[in-house]
Amino acid sequence: MKTVEQLKYPIGEFEKPTQIEAAHIEQWISDIEAFPTRLIALVKDLTAEQLLWPYRPEGWTIQQVVHHCADSHINSIIRFKLSLTEDNPTIKPYFENRWAELPDTLDLPISTSLSILKGLHARWTYLLKSLQSEDLKKGFVHPEHGKQFYLDETIGVYAWHSNHHLAHIEQAIAYQGKFEL
Repeated sequence: MKTVEQLKYPIGEFEKPTQIEAAHIEQWISDIEAFPTRLIALVKDLTAEQLLWPYRPEGWTIQQVVHHCADSHINSIIRFKLSLTEDNPTIKPYFENRWAELPDTLDLPISTSLSILKGLHARWTYLLKSLQSEDLKKGFVHPEHGKQFYLDETIGVYAWHSNHHLAHIEQAIAYQGKFEL
């Protein structure tokens, strides 16, 4: 059995490369582009009961993870657009754990968020592929962390975020929501 930390971070935490190269950006954009297709392939045959399997003890259900990804990635594209159109904006953080408990997350079918993710990732990928090297050095201030984040690193964070939650869903399916620690 894996530890709680391994269950929480099945692919580990995001590790920023010392030097972000063009190859990193290309791979990360590819991961972001592929995310909706990979997600749909994972969840398309799950029953309503299976969607309620958590990915770890006291963790979100598969359903909550899918809806969270739509919420998170909507916020991310807005942060990218703010960074590209304003001078070092301060973004608005949100309480993702509270959002995960709202009725739309708990009650609506995941098809609603899968549709959002398909369209959102098509637009986001198009935007990311159009960025020039000087755009990658633009960024935003995240008041929760008290620091500036640059778009090059943020692309990596969201590629990781996508893969992180795919691994959560794979884990929930493998354990069928049952954990003995």
